[in-house]
Amino acid sequence: MSNPNLSPPLLTRYAWLSITAAVATILLKGVAWQVTGSVGLLSDAIESFVNLAGALMALWMLALAALPADNDHAHGHGKAEYFSSAFEGFLILLAAASIAYTAINRLANPQPLDGVWIGLAVSVVASVINFTTAQILMKAGHRHNSITLEADAHHLLTDVWTSAGVIAGVALVWLTGWLWLDPVVALLVAANIVWTGYQLMSRSAAGLMDISLPIDKLEKIELLLAGYRAQGLDFHALRTRQAGGRAFVTLHVLVPGHWTVQYAHDWAERIEAAIRHALPFTHITTHVEPLEDPASMSDQELDRPPS
Repeated sequence: MSNPNLSPPLLTRYAWLSITAAVATILLKGVAWQVTGSVGLLSDAIESFVNLAGALMALWMLALAALPADNDHAHGHGKAEYFSSAFEGFLILLAAASIAYTAINRLANPQPLDGVWIGLAVSVVASVINFTTAQILMKAGHRHNSITLEADAHHLLTDVWTSAGVIAGVALVWLTGWLWLDPVVALLVAANIVWTGYQLMSRSAAGLMDISLPIDKLEKIELLLAGYRAQGLDFHALRTRQAGGRAFVTLHVLVPGHWTVQYAHDWAERIEAAIRHALPFTHITTHVEPLEDPASMSDQELDRPPS
């Protein structure tokens, strides 16, 4: 038994918002770099190009993930979202390598900065745009259970904190005259976004490998099942996985053997509804078995010891 297909909400409008923000910040940060000549601000502008590439990929993958299930993709297209976050993680790593190369060259050949306060003011405006966009994407990602929007939001927030570090570093260069600070800040930016890229790629790989739901969601399911166990039912073979914005739960429901098919079915539907209420965007499949029949436990290899 399973619930009716859940069609993912159309989220591409958020991807368009991210694209617009990325273009705006590229232009603003590009101006800031041209005015100052700061390699730190250049590194910030390069990361915005990554934001744009990631947003374009997100637009494509969100449109694909929203497609309904078909004969070749019976479970839907939700996993397409993982390709988007993995691609964005890969681009982040490329950007980090480019930033590090530029910063090392600047360390060997320090250059004075010009028009610092104008450049910093422009960079602050770009950061405000990124922060506002990230908050919108994060809320939408949580509301619609979209890893693509959450990944984009986390990346934009990382960009905001990166920009804050760059702005502080450039200001210190202007105040102290220590030209080496500018490329050092750029190297720190590169290290920071490497970590972000690694996290995005790891999360995407886990999703493609059908990782189980997070422990907090599993605990919600177990708490629900405990209430039904108190009423004489039992369960085993609980398996879960996440596919983009949708979760999949399968379990075997053990009921008294004298129950009619209709009565057992009604209880299974009740259990499915309770899980869906606790975990929205979840597709549930149950299999009813008689409690008293030893054959019901012949598939215990589907159970796994607690981690």
